[in-house]
Order: sequence, then C-alpha cells, then structure tokens
Amino acid sequence: MLPKLVTSILLAATQVAGLVNPSKRADGGRKVFAHYMVGLTSGQASSQWEKDISDAKSAGIDGFALNVGSADSWNGVQLPLAYDAASSAGFSLFLSFDMAASSWTTDQVNSLINQFKGNAAQFKVNNLPLVSTFEGPDWAGNWATVRSATGGIFLVPDWSSLGPSGVGAKASLIDGAFNWGAWPYSNSKTLSTDGDTQYKSALGNKAYMMGVSPYFYTDLPQYNKNWYSTSDTLWFNRWTQALDILPDYIEIITWNDYGESSYINNPVTAQIVSGAEGYVNGFDHTAFRFVLPYFIAAYKAGNTDVALPSEGAMAWYRTTSKSVCGDGGTVWGQGGSASAADGTDDVISVIALSNSPGADITVSIGGASQTVKASSTKGKASFYTVSFAGKTGDVTVTVGGKSTTGPAISGSCPSSGHVNFNAVSIQI
Repeated sequence: MLPKLVTSILLAATQVAGLVNPSKRADGGRKVFAHYMVGLTSGQASSQWEKDISDAKSAGIDGFALNVGSADSWNGVQLPLAYDAASSAGFSLFLSFDMAASSWTTDQVNSLINQFKGNAAQFKVNNLPLVSTFEGPDWAGNWATVRSATGGIFLVPDWSSLGPSGVGAKASLIDGAFNWGAWPYSNSKTLSTDGDTQYKSALGNKAYMMGVSPYFYTDLPQYNKNWYSTSDTLWFNRWTQALDILPDYIEIITWNDYGESSYINNPVTAQIVSGAEGYVNGFDHTAFRFVLPYFIAAYKAGNTDVALPSEGAMAWYRTTSKSVCGDGGTVWGQGGSASAADGTDDVISVIALSNSPGADITVSIGGASQTVKASSTKGKASFYTVSFAGKTGDVTVTVGGKSTTGPAISGSCPSSGHVNFNAVSIQI
C-alpha cells in the first residue's frame, strides 16, 4: 500500500493528464445502473421521477444513466427534477450524452456537466463525475476540452460501433468503456461473452461497464426500425454471464425505452413513443425486476452464495404464437434478413429463486398442466422453458407452492394484423 502523500501525487498527475487510473478507484465497488430515456419525459412531474427512483432502488439498482439529447427543450426542467429526487432518495445519477440521435457542442456538454457535478446525487469516481455516451466516437477529440472546462471527468463512453479493438485504439482518451452489446446478433439465438472478454482485454486496467438487457423488439417505421433480437433466454443468460465476468459496472438496458421493448417496468403512457402503443400497452415488464436483488447482491459479492431476499419466480412469454399470423416485416436481429419468427420459440420462460435450486415447477396452459424441469441453474437461480406451441388459454405458473395466473395466450392475430414480438411478464 502506497503512502498517502505518494498516492495523492500519483492521482494528481493522472488528473493533470486528464485520466484517472481506475485501479485506484475509491467508488465503493461494483455498481448497477439502469439506462433512463430523458427524451421521453416532456412534461413529467417530479412524482414520476420519485416513483421510478423508489422502484429502482427497491430492486437493488444504484442509479440511472440519464440518456439526454441536445435538442430536447425539457432537459432544463427534467434534469433538475431528476437530480433533486435522486438526492433526496440517496440514489445516484450520471449523464449519458446521446450522440447518435443528437449533435452536441462542447459548450452544451460542459454546461450540463458543470451544472450537476456538485449535486449530491452525481455518481463520481475518485471525486470526478462519471460521464457516458450513446455512441459518438467521432466526438472523441473534444473530450480533452471538456475535461479542462469541467475540472475533470471519469469518461466511460459507449462506442460499441467501433468494436472492442476500435475502442481499445482510443483507450488513451477514456477512463473506461460501456459495451452496448447486450443482445444476440442477427441470426443467432444466443450471445456469448466473447465481446465482454475482448473489451476487458482492450481496456487493460480501465473500467468496463457491461450491458445487460431483458428483451428487444421494435417496430417503428418512422425510424426505419423493425427487428426482434432473440430474448427467450436472455435475462437469465446475460445475468449468468455478468456473474462470470464480474465487470466494474453493469448498465441495464433499459429502464423505460418502450419503443424497443427493453424496459423493466409497467409502461408509463406519457412516455410511450408514437407508434409503439400497440405492442407496449398491456405488456407489463415489472416482474423482470423480481430477480434483480439476488443477481445484484451476487454480482457485488463476487459469488452466488448470498442470501435470497425472497423465494419465488418470474416468467415472460408472448401472448400469441409466432405463427398466428404474419411477421409484419420484422426481421431477426438488427441488420438481419430472416424473419423474426425464426429467432424465437413459442415458449414460456421462467426464472425461479430458491434456497433449494433446480426443483421441478408446474406450468398450466389453458387448464392443461405439465411438470417442468430446470434446464440450467446459477447459484440459487434456476431457469425453465415450456412450449406453448399449439396451445391457447390462461397461463398459470406454480413454483414452491406459489401460483400466479398471467395473461392468456390467444389464437387470434393481434389487431395490428401481425405478430407482436413483445412479451408480458408475471411474478410468482
């Protein structure tokens, strides 16, 4: 252990150079954040911020990454509301500048960082505000100016378009990197940890923030977006991977991006982007949060043998077969060409948390029950799937003597005239 004076001199030297050595971080260890779309909050009351923060904190989430766009006039109202609510709740926030959908000047970036860097809710690393992005590698040369104008930042951008090696080539400009790659690629039903290990290798001792997501489906023609990424096993598999990788930080993608079906709450009507109502309304994702207290505790402890806050389960499934009608032109994965129907199965997916993992569960569809064995376990979490191909009716899942009946599986085509590839979730 270095003497305090020597440590201070070394830290000061790295800050003069504009970077902080993350191996000397004093941030209190691993943290979990959720990506929050501020662009959807026009006119939002402080009570909504308070509810979202309370819900997130109850799930074990440490803070929100606030995705902000440069042209959103409501930033001036909503960001102070968010920081005030977070400060009162003992919750953390940091700014994530959306550079894919926005054009930013250094003055705009400097102004927002300087406005909130002193707020009690601002998440900091070695007393420097953590700052992130959604894309923006072409903006990389401006960050030195930002560091100078703000007194220093801890920069962890998402430059996933460059890939791990491309990010590594710009490592001298950053303090870490965020990997947005939380979903399987097109034409693949699974996501490996190759990208994660490549990021960690490219970054060396710099901070690695790993993306974790429950789901992805978007059908927004006005943005030329219409794809589904395989999500039948994603929430379990990605958390299992996170427990193996143990990154410095995890960012859940997302809290409230309804247009991409990656949210982990009950949709807030005012936040649903136009055109997404048909596949979002009635499709509650709150139950995805049930497993978070356990997974987050295991991640922070570095092992799965941690206390369960409560035993139980959650399940997710589509409410129609993938073949009930046409696919609406939805493709399998971003940039894919095959039908989304090829990238999913007609299954009910279940994650159960138990001090006796691996026990059989019962799933009833339309009154017909079957016993289901776990296909995988990780610590006290077990994963199950049961096919609903050719079946319709109410879905009841029974785990450890607890039962919940969720929305019925229908044999009729949705009113949109094509399959809705979003899922409902239920807690048991």
